Amino acid sequence: MRLLNRLAVSMVLPLASCAIGSSSSSDLGFGASPAMPDPESPLIPMVNIAPVQAHPAGFLPTAPPGFAVTEFASGLAHPRWLYTLPNGDVLAAESDAPEEHDEGSGIFGWIRRQVMKRAGAGVPSPDCIVLLRDANGSGVAQMQTVFLRGLHSPFGMALIGNRLYVADTDALLRFDYVTGATSIASPGVKVDDLPAGPINHHWTKNVLADRSGKRLYITVGSNSNAAENGIDAEEGRARILVFDIDTGRLRPYATGLRNANGLSWQPDSGALWTAVNERDDLGNNLVPDYMTAVEDGGFYGFPYSYYGRHIDTRVKPQRPDLVAKAIAPDYALGNHTASLGLVFYDRTLFPAHYRGGAFIGQHGSWNRKPHAGYKVVFVPFVDGKPVGAPEDFLSGFLTADGHAVGRPVGVALDAHGALLVADDVGNAVWRVAPRDNVKSADNAQTGK
Repeated sequence: MRLLNRLAVSMVLPLASCAIGSSSSSDLGFGASPAMPDPESPLIPMVNIAPVQAHPAGFLPTAPPGFAVTEFASGLAHPRWLYTLPNGDVLAAESDAPEEHDEGSGIFGWIRRQVMKRAGAGVPSPDCIVLLRDANGSGVAQMQTVFLRGLHSPFGMALIGNRLYVADTDALLRFDYVTGATSIASPGVKVDDLPAGPINHHWTKNVLADRSGKRLYITVGSNSNAAENGIDAEEGRARILVFDIDTGRLRPYATGLRNANGLSWQPDSGALWTAVNERDDLGNNLVPDYMTAVEDGGFYGFPYSYYGRHIDTRVKPQRPDLVAKAIAPDYALGNHTASLGLVFYDRTLFPAHYRGGAFIGQHGSWNRKPHAGYKVVFVPFVDGKPVGAPEDFLSGFLTADGHAVGRPVGVALDAHGALLVADDVGNAVWRVAPRDNVKSADNAQTGK
């Protein structure tokens, strides 16, 4: 049946700008208790791409009233992830999937590439990190220069003391860093290998340091949608690892997380949270992406179950012993939203409403009607727990006729407490700050 489904998709891909499959205008997959309808097994899976087009001159995304948006940096090459250094410089990882990727060969590889091209992905990976510097605090980076080159699909970054750690798709690297440096020319040291190989389905590897500076947490996505490549291919995948810097030991921290990307520390509880992309092909309204606090030793279901103990019958053989241990996530972020970025607001620049809450970069769906995501949402927190519904914080990336002029990915806070958003389709980094804090509003969109 899976082969028939894929063949059906291949026959209709020339019409991929139109929706294929069942349609739904409602999505109840949000919050602490999301709706979980019965799974579907459509003969023809949903394909509803938002084709990419360049944004018009002067375009700025839409922020809530009282906030202003500036184009912090433009003319980048597929910026995926952001990291703010202590001196205020911002690093942007320019990256895409590596060439040795499971979707790169054969007829199905060709089909996948066509889909991804329409969605703004599948470009040759720039394989570098760019430094962005706003020296005068105007909300726009006056300096934009290559900081590190010759990497291999880089993603996460973390600075501990004078050592900068970078997570390539297949290795954790370490570089010597000097405060204020605008480039690093010395070769990095490979600290440890990370799971990759000839499949490497979810290639992004994020990295986050703990507050002590003694441990690094590293995300590793699954090698499939739902174990269709075999259980053996999931060995070492779908998890968060923890690396002890003093001992060099790398071990699993939490498992069963299909494709964790964003990592951030919740400022009130001190807990580690992650944003996770869930599986496809179970219907328009399954399975919700989510964010959750992560327990050491916790198992979160993949591939055998989703959102706790909802069994995915496609996976063979089943493991009821593991399903019985599966932890339900804390908060659903909508179906097929591709929620990637995650950062908690621990600064004072924004109004009190935002303090302790989470900003989530939603890259956007390619297989849901109507489209989902394509924005940054905010989830308030009280006493370390999410409360209420997600709030749109940065939107306007979809046109009225269903084209994408931007796709948010990584989110970060700059040295002043403003929000930065990497847009890998608009090839830009957007900055959002209270309008009264923006020095020059000539090129800023202001809330009404």
